[in-house]
Amino acid sequence: MNAQEPAGRPHPMVMVLAGVIFAECTVFTVAVAYFVVELFSAVPDSYPIAIAIVVLLALGALWLGLIAAGWLRGRRWVRGATFMWQVLQLALAVGCFQGTFARPDIGWLLLVLALAAVALLFSRHVIAVTARR
Repeated sequence: MNAQEPAGRPHPMVMVLAGVIFAECTVFTVAVAYFVVELFSAVPDSYPIAIAIVVLLALGALWLGLIAAGWLRGRRWVRGATFMWQVLQLALAVGCFQGTFARPDIGWLLLVLALAAVALLFSRHVIAVTARR
């Protein structure tokens, strides 16, 4: 089973997985933009914590972009990075469903993207890309 198409492009399943991860990257980039606007338009309880959240979101968006690019290049390390990120994202999605400031809409978006990525991650074509030497 060949994971690459004749022209050297990744298998369509890998392209879909990279698309899902790029979508996650977009969600986190939008969150960064939102928090930056909020940082300058509202007074946070703690500026250091607000800045730390923005930095962590930006690092997460950057990491997701690197993972998606790694899938398009057929890198082997992206399988573990993808799975670990999806586990973290599932935890974040569960957190969005509860608490004082619950946002089920964001929780569902994160949950659906994470479950789609995990399902694609364990498809045989995607496994073939990371199993080759």
